[in-house]
Amino acid sequence: MTIKVGLASDHRGVHIKARLLQTLQREGFEVCDEGTDSTDPVDYPDFAIRVAEQIRDGRLDRGILICGTGIGMAIVANKFHGVRAASCYDEVIVEMSRRHNDVNVLCLPGDLIGERPVDELVLMWLRTDFECGRHAQRVDKITAIDSIDTPDINRGV
Repeated sequence: MTIKVGLASDHRGVHIKARLLQTLQREGFEVCDEGTDSTDPVDYPDFAIRVAEQIRDGRLDRGILICGTGIGMAIVANKFHGVRAASCYDEVIVEMSRRHNDVNVLCLPGDLIGERPVDELVLMWLRTDFECGRHAQRVDKITAIDSIDTPDINRGV
């Protein structure tokens, strides 16, 4: 089964996005490039929305979003039902985001990742499975929050 991956960035992540697009296509992933393709300043929410909507609607399996820190993209993406986004920056966090949290949107820090092998981080994330087990109950609780208007922080405690 080919994993469908949405890829988007703001102007601060455009160079990393271009590199990842080539890597993912070469590795056989089906990639939906949602922009931007320029270093001209843009607003990251506009691009996070494009990928998050497709995750929510089941048109994409995973998403990768890149902005200066990855935090803004994660905040926007997490507003969408069914999206579990995390800003990750190293091997341990990338792997655990998948194994324990079943994160389906990886948010990367375009300004902070430096010379780290971003291609390897992304491929690790895409190839790491959710462990299920005790983590499934926790992810189910997160998913249940999507169906309520105002979370009751004391529920389940």
